[in-house]
Amino acid sequence: MFLGLVLTLQARDNGGHAEYVGGTISRIPSGCHGSVQAVDGEYFVFTAGKAHWRVPYEQINLLEYGQNVERDFLGALILSPLFVLRKKHQHFLTVGYADDEGKQQAMIFKVEANDIRATLVSLEARTGRKVEYQDDNARKGGKG
Repeated sequence: MFLGLVLTLQARDNGGHAEYVGGTISRIPSGCHGSVQAVDGEYFVFTAGKAHWRVPYEQINLLEYGQNVERDFLGALILSPLFVLRKKHQHFLTVGYADDEGKQQAMIFKVEANDIRATLVSLEARTGRKVEYQDDNARKGGKG
């Protein structure tokens, strides 16, 4: 099977909220909001509105998780120095796979903090691959 665009009459929202931030799939616009789902028995799915992009788990060869942590300096300048203590965590999931032609493809998603752990656990179980963590902070955030 290949990554396919499947139009449905009703979009289901039973996965983690996510934003497609980049990768090799030009049919998915950067900044596209939807959900990532690893609950299907055969496919990892990104749903945005009525569109679904699917990747068979057996073709997935890379799972990577990382965090981007930023301090709220603007809030500190405007409101209070206490805002410097506040951290903003962004969670990124990269899914790499070989398409039907054997070409390496990748999709990078920014995933909601509340959804990342369940998504990582499900992907590991369904693909048989271990998630690669970009650093120790990501390892702690992904395994909680």
